[in-house]
Amino acid sequence: MIKDLCVCEILDKEEATKIRVYTVKAKFKKLVTIVEGIDRKNMDDAAKGLKQALACGGTAKDGQIVLQGDHKKKMRNILVKMGYSAESIQVE
Repeated sequence: MIKDLCVCEILDKEEATKIRVYTVKAKFKKLVTIVEGIDRKNMDDAAKGLKQALACGGTAKDGQIVLQGDHKKKMRNILVKMGYSAESIQVE
């Protein structure tokens, strides 16, 4: 019941951390989208939400989320819907 009143998760998302989104070529010249800057304690939930929203595979490890495919165009809108501020999201 006390957890329902906690706004800690909302405050974590609104902090001034920069979220960086970019693509790189991985094995077999396939593109993967990398998301960096999400707090480690929220990373697994964020990765799960992104994978469901984008209908792709991926993983969260070493402080970054790796998603299969090129999703840079959709990423800003999805992260804003998840509660992150648009000003803190940098898509390269």
